[in-house]
Amino acid sequence: MIEIDARKLECPKPVLLVKEEADKGTAQIRACVDNEVAAENVTRFFESRGYTASREDGAEGIYITGQKSGEAAAVQKNGEGRTAILFTSDKIGAPSDGLGEVLMKAYIGTLTKTSTPPSAVALMNEGVKMALPEASTLDTLKELEAAGTKILICGTCTKHFGITDQITIGTISNMFEISEAVFGADKPIVLG
Repeated sequence: MIEIDARKLECPKPVLLVKEEADKGTAQIRACVDNEVAAENVTRFFESRGYTASREDGAEGIYITGQKSGEAAAVQKNGEGRTAILFTSDKIGAPSDGLGEVLMKAYIGTLTKTSTPPSAVALMNEGVKMALPEASTLDTLKELEAAGTKILICGTCTKHFGITDQITIGTISNMFEISEAVFGADKPIVLG
């Protein structure tokens, strides 16, 4: 078993260290992290690569162990044949007396009406504010999530704005997972 000490490392470094070992074909990897977001990110990474993940909370940190069981599961690209969108703002266009917010709400609302919703919607920078309870876009994001769209929210960004505990939709994520979901799709779109 390979052990990785990923405590006190900024996102997405814990996932990247685990990925480095997984890419070598390591069958059992144990990562120690020091926060819940990192633990969830490492767990999702293991599961996306065909590992079973188990968790143990200890005095020194949170230990996530990934174990390959025989052959790693064939992992299909999350966005294969689909569109994924990265929003870096909670408005479309320049600030103008609320118009940008109205346009964003309408755009996301339109996505809920398409026959094939996006495989992923990622929120970064000011875009993370669209996942706040008071945001006009929250209900339409919930509709997208219910339709099968993965909603990924930048944990570094929510931490920066002090809103991590207020997020009630999607998954608090990391740069690696967001990049893979958006740019692994056939049609990546960046707005903001």
